[in-house]
Amino acid sequence: MTVIEEMNWEDEMTAEVLADRYGIEAESVEQVPMGTDTVNWRVVTSSGQRLYVKEYPASADLEAARAAWDMSEFCRAARLPVPRVWPDRAGNLLSLADGSPWAVVEEAPGKVSTSPMTVALAEHTGMVLGRMHRVLAAYPLPRRRQHVRWRTGSVEDAVAKCDTVLDAARRQQADNLDRLRGQIAQRREDLQAQVGRLRAHLPEDLVEQALHADFSRTNVLVQAGVVTGVIDFRAARAVPAWELGRAACDPRTLANSDQWADCVLAMAAAYRSENPTLPVAEVHNCARIALLYMLFSFYGATTAEYDLPYEAEADLQRYWSERQRSIRRLIENLAELEDALAAGTGRPRGTS
Repeated sequence: MTVIEEMNWEDEMTAEVLADRYGIEAESVEQVPMGTDTVNWRVVTSSGQRLYVKEYPASADLEAARAAWDMSEFCRAARLPVPRVWPDRAGNLLSLADGSPWAVVEEAPGKVSTSPMTVALAEHTGMVLGRMHRVLAAYPLPRRRQHVRWRTGSVEDAVAKCDTVLDAARRQQADNLDRLRGQIAQRREDLQAQVGRLRAHLPEDLVEQALHADFSRTNVLVQAGVVTGVIDFRAARAVPAWELGRAACDPRTLANSDQWADCVLAMAAAYRSENPTLPVAEVHNCARIALLYMLFSFYGATTAEYDLPYEAEADLQRYWSERQRSIRRLIENLAELEDALAAGTGRPRGTS
């Protein structure tokens, strides 16, 4: 019996696509039960090469997917820690087979961290992100634009979204409905009380350029305390200070670590050392922008609509709760944090 004959039909189809489109012989194929936009497999080839294979839905935006893989290769060529994308036999980074788009990428070393960042990891992450933004400043602006609800979105619309989320949770008979009611009530209050004053102190004009646009904990692989892989580029034009703030104000770190403020400061300082062309005022406002972004995001408040495996659903629910705690910490400590960012000093006084 051959290796392919021992696989289930989905794994067998993946092995056949690899053989036909890429000339790759698969020794083992294992589906990875994570992700909401693609179906993913880990593959070991007959020569021992470890690959990661993504199958997109037939309805996927091919132009956006191709742009993301092209940006990934652009950054890899600049010696950033980005795994290689394998072209198919025709030289395409995105291959069409069995009615679906496919992509094959080397499996990068390291894993997604499940713990809060250390200061050392925050510093290394800031160096990688700053270097990436400096490299991508020369990249053509993508067609896709990252939304800026955090800057221009209507507070009234966001407050209305609070009611929509609760209605969805009731329909889904969510187990955490009582806790969610309290969280949504707090979000509604924060939107009404905080957004106006937070926006009032932002720089009038913010730099916009090509960015990864999803540089978050789940897309940064770590090994031995350093970043070893940046994956799943979204490739959009966006504000660098937004992406920096989103990475520095990682909810897992803010919600669970007493060193959260040290991590924000370390990442911002390291970023600035690698990307000194971004106006310093925008670096200093990265935490404010991150707070606004969190206030306008409801991702993870409900989970049934994503049809995720239990492990992924639990992680998403945890992410929502950690983000709620992060919002409170930033609101309570933002003035001291921004003073420290502007002064380039150590831990801000009085943070909790």
